Amino acid sequence: MTAPLLILCNAPDQACAQRIAAHLVEHRLAACVNLLAPCQSVYRWQGAIEQTTEVPMLIKTQAARYAEVEAAVRGLHPYDVPEIIAIPIGAGLPAYLDWLNTETDTP
Repeated sequence: MTAPLLILCNAPDQACAQRIAAHLVEHRLAACVNLLAPCQSVYRWQGAIEQTTEVPMLIKTQAARYAEVEAAVRGLHPYDVPEIIAIPIGAGLPAYLDWLNTETDTP
């Protein structure tokens, strides 16, 4: 079993989040993508304070697929610099982690 990974990413709207999630699951790059309720983001971008509504995504995959997930998200995401943060999953229900790996194995 390869190391499970949780990737955090925000999309600018529900349609974009759904498009990214569907692509990742369809291409077996993610076992599951949770689309959370829209949130308010406040950040500095190019010298200005910005405020916008975004849709958080929780992408579950395996570490071996990270580069492919990153490339797919960057290709589908409209931001110049999308938030893509990977967090190793140190522990979890073994049956769930087995399912995650099975769903993201390369055919």
